Amino acid sequence: MPQDEALPMINPITICFLIDKAREFHTKEGVVIPEPPLSPSDDDVGRMVLADHADDPTYEEFCAAVDDLEPDQQVAAVALMWLGRGDFTADQWDSGLEEARRDWTPRTADYLLSTPLVADYLAEGLSLLGYDCSE
Repeated sequence: MPQDEALPMINPITICFLIDKAREFHTKEGVVIPEPPLSPSDDDVGRMVLADHADDPTYEEFCAAVDDLEPDQQVAAVALMWLGRGDFTADQWDSGLEEARRDWTPRTADYLLSTPLVADYLAEGLSLLGYDCSE
């Protein structure tokens, strides 16, 4: 799938920034997410845990970056995470986007950050669509 068709609604550089911030946040002491949510509408536990870190600058940067995205861009970020997690394949990208669109909430940042391996999943999703953060 050509890069310009696979991820047109969100800049891969933005995803790379989110990957960096998520890695930075998750490597800090005291950040323990007990059970990652399965969908954006199922993230109550993650939000409660993340509330303890609301004053953390890295958490604030990550959330601000996600909150600045348009809803369709947030949907793409969630679908990208799901792609990297193996919930669907690159050939099923449109289906993944549709599912993420149905599950969208304004709490996308908390949903993403409450997934312990979100950085790895986002990086893998980018790779599956032909993008790389090292460029």
